[in-house]
Amino acid sequence: MERICSLCHAVLGADIQADWCPACGGAIIERPTLPEDSSKSLPHAVAVDHRGIVLPRRHAVGGIITPQ
Repeated sequence: MERICSLCHAVLGADIQADWCPACGGAIIERPTLPEDSSKSLPHAVAVDHRGIVLPRRHAVGGIITPQ
């Protein structure tokens, strides 16, 4: 299960225990983790900022990888 904010949709890190979003104050909800396409996914470490929010993945050349 993945913990996200119902207001701003920020994804929280697995070790963060909070009932509200540290970014906007919205309620935290749980949803099933989306399956990743194994042909496109590379082994990567999940980057988490100082608030406990998971940062988006970045491309090797630069820029943020966004889902389609």
